[in-house]
Amino acid sequence: MYYLEMKNVKKKFGDMEVLKGISLSVSEGEVVSIIGPSGSGKSTLLRIATFLETMDSGELLYMGEAAVTDENGTAKYAASSQLRELRGDFGLVFQNFNLFPTMTVLHNVTDALIHVKKMPKEQALERGRQLLNQMGLADKENARPGQLSGGQQQRVAIARALAMAPKILFFDEPTSALDPELTAEVLKVIKALAEQRMTMVIVTHEMEFARNISDRVIFMDKGVVAAEGTPEEVFDSDHHRLQEFLGKLK
Repeated sequence: MYYLEMKNVKKKFGDMEVLKGISLSVSEGEVVSIIGPSGSGKSTLLRIATFLETMDSGELLYMGEAAVTDENGTAKYAASSQLRELRGDFGLVFQNFNLFPTMTVLHNVTDALIHVKKMPKEQALERGRQLLNQMGLADKENARPGQLSGGQQQRVAIARALAMAPKILFFDEPTSALDPELTAEVLKVIKALAEQRMTMVIVTHEMEFARNISDRVIFMDKGVVAAEGTPEEVFDSDHHRLQEFLGKLK
C-alpha cells in the first residue's frame, strides 16, 4: 500500500494551467525529492497534497483512503470530518517557518499536541523536549522564535511537524530562506530523518542534497513530470530540459 497517491492531478489558476495531469506515489520509508524551475508547479502540487489548495480534477489518497476522487473530470473531496482525520497522516514544513512569534519554542512544538490531539500536558511537554533535544535545541525551549537564527527556527518547525507523529512529512523548499551555513544544519536534520526511514516528500533546490538523500527524484517542468527515477537516472540523464535546468544552477 502506498502512503500517498496522486493520480492525474490538474489545476488551473484562471487561464493558466499549472498542473497538467500529475501522478505520483510514495511508499513507506521512501524519500522523494521534487525539483524543477520556478513556476513548474512544485509548490502547488505540495499545497494540493496537504489540502492547502484544491485541485480541479484527479485523485488523492493517503494510506489507501481517498481524500479526493474524480467524478467525470471534477474533483470531489471527502467529507470535512474525513479530511480532518487524513490530515493527521502528514506534516508540513514551510519555507518561512510559520512559527507563532509570541509563544516559546516548547509551546510552538506542543500546542497542537495539547489542543488538537488532546494529549495530557505533561506528556506533551515530555514529547516536545525529546524532539527539541533531537533537533539540538534542548537549551532553547524557553526562547521565542525571534531570538533564534533562521536555521534554529526551521529546526523548531521540523520538531513541531514531527510532534504529531505523521506518517509522511512534506518539506516545501525548507532551506530557501536560509544562508549556506544555516542551510547545512537543516539539511543535516533532514538527512538524519531519512536514515531513520521517515517517509518524506521534499521540494528542494539543493541538487547535491537531493542526489544524496533521495530514493527517487521527480523533475517537474511546465506542470508535468518531465523525468523521474533514481537520483543517478535523473541527474545523469541526457534529458534536454533537465540538463538545461541543472546547468543554470552551476
